Amino acid sequence: MGIYVNPGNESFRRAVNSKIYVDKTGLLKYTNDVIGTEQRAVCVSRPRRFGKSMTAGMLAAYYGKGCDSRELFQQYTIAGVESYEEHLNQYNVLHLDITDFYRSGDCPEDMLCRINVEVIAELRNIYPGILKEDENNLPYALARLNEAAKAVFVIIIDEWDAIFREYKDDIAAQKEYVKLLRGLFKGEASKRFAKLVYITGILPVKKYGTESALNNFYEFTMVNPKNLSQYVGFTEEEVRSLCSRYDMDFEEMERWYDGYSFRKIKHIYNPNSVVQAIMMQDYDNYWSKTETYESLKDYISMNFDGLKDGVVGMLAGERCKVNTDSFENDVTSFKSKDDVLTALIHLGYLAYDRDEREVYIPNEEIRSAFSNAIQKSDWSSVSRAIQASDSLLKATWRKDCEAVAKGISEVHMSNTSILAYNDENALSCVITLAYYNAVNDYTMVREMPAGKGYADIVFVPRKWSDKPAMIVELKYGKSAGEAIEQIKDRGYVKNVEGYGGKVLLVGVNYDRRTKEYECLIEEWVR
Repeated sequence: MGIYVNPGNESFRRAVNSKIYVDKTGLLKYTNDVIGTEQRAVCVSRPRRFGKSMTAGMLAAYYGKGCDSRELFQQYTIAGVESYEEHLNQYNVLHLDITDFYRSGDCPEDMLCRINVEVIAELRNIYPGILKEDENNLPYALARLNEAAKAVFVIIIDEWDAIFREYKDDIAAQKEYVKLLRGLFKGEASKRFAKLVYITGILPVKKYGTESALNNFYEFTMVNPKNLSQYVGFTEEEVRSLCSRYDMDFEEMERWYDGYSFRKIKHIYNPNSVVQAIMMQDYDNYWSKTETYESLKDYISMNFDGLKDGVVGMLAGERCKVNTDSFENDVTSFKSKDDVLTALIHLGYLAYDRDEREVYIPNEEIRSAFSNAIQKSDWSSVSRAIQASDSLLKATWRKDCEAVAKGISEVHMSNTSILAYNDENALSCVITLAYYNAVNDYTMVREMPAGKGYADIVFVPRKWSDKPAMIVELKYGKSAGEAIEQIKDRGYVKNVEGYGGKVLLVGVNYDRRTKEYECLIEEWVR
């Protein structure tokens, strides 16, 4: 076994021997179906910490010669698939993690040279007497081995797009890298020596380069994972099972790490964060602690029309329309708000509804990442609104109507260029932003069915919370008193009858003529 050629099954063994392992070997059925076919080139792009490297290790363990992985896979889904025995440990595997070829102080050319030289050195040891000592072109070396020794390979490349992210301005180096990939993945020679190609990274591939070098890949992305959507992360069924086994609160797991949704699978959870939460027995922002907030801050601060409005709307629970088709699949060619939002989909900071063509913040983990990024940005008005939300909530609890009206007004006045006030729906978006940190104590439900209609915003206390439930009714150009009466007359309190504590009725009115807010707060008496 080598470092890059037939590296064995230790990587996958570590995964299955871990305290928590969720069976994703069903993916191998798909790769078995396409191996040796015109569909053999597969690109799976995912955010960091979504299991890309673990999957690459699984493929290497399953296909690679030089080891016996039967006992590793025997208890999992793939063992029951008809093609299981046919492909188990039958191929030479070339498994490259592009980040492994970086050295401190390297330039991109050094990295490319190292890929060729180090991998060819291993191949020369496995197939002695075929490759010349001065051979330094990996695609040619593989073609030569196929011709002379009938050698075929399963090629697995992890972090394939690292050079485009780390050396994003070095176009010359990127072109040289694309030439290398073209030789490995496209052309008649590669069809003979590459039985299967599986590459994984954060970004898709199809628009790189000017010579359609990589357009033969079948892509599965965060925008459209197609029939591999159940392998993006953990499914709801898998998370429910884990929560039951390890005595974790499923509702909290859902709030923190769910929210990614695709046509075939409606609930996908961040796998790394679920595992971390179980191991630590605590819900926290595990995923984005592996990232710097600088990158998110840089993206959302880009000066494109409508971008800031869209992000603030999403912070307040709204969705934002997006056209993902213009994205150039790199981190430099941004030309519009849509390009930035599409990049954030691929990075995992936004979820995407393909049917509605809308993006949204998926869960509490990502919401907290946005909050932290904004605190470090030049979005001072939004940052102040988030920071002031705790004070506004406390003022509501103590029924300080004047302080509540003033707090909401300050959010309004400092964000007039972002949030338009044309109706009660727009007003509810503003209120949600004003009460941004209320999610720490409440489940916040907008337009909640109740009694004889829909309550504008209902704050339902979380299981552990001793805070009062709150029903907020919004009026536009009327009065706060009318809002309170509507709550009572239409029986909105039925929303929170199962809650044993106090219930606050909150009426808020915005007078467009005077540009003033009015607030009235009453405690419901059963």
